[in-house]
Amino acid sequence: MAALVVVILAPLASGDPDGLERVATDQRFLDRGEDAPYAIIPDYSVPGIDGSLSTILAGLIGVVVVFGVLWLIGKALTRRRSREG
Repeated sequence: MAALVVVILAPLASGDPDGLERVATDQRFLDRGEDAPYAIIPDYSVPGIDGSLSTILAGLIGVVVVFGVLWLIGKALTRRRSREG
């Protein structure tokens, strides 16, 4: 279901700065910020792919990563509970 939401809504995402970036621009301290030491999916786009498809793929990658992390946490908690009880 989350993947379907990403596919439908990602092309509608605004290219405008997010809230924090907008405040930094308005308050004139954006240039003092430092880049992250690495960027897995920079600016919510997949490098080498342009347009809406890039945004959709970045969103789908995010859904898969979040699902995977939550699945692993659930599995670890289930194991722990089965050992305790």
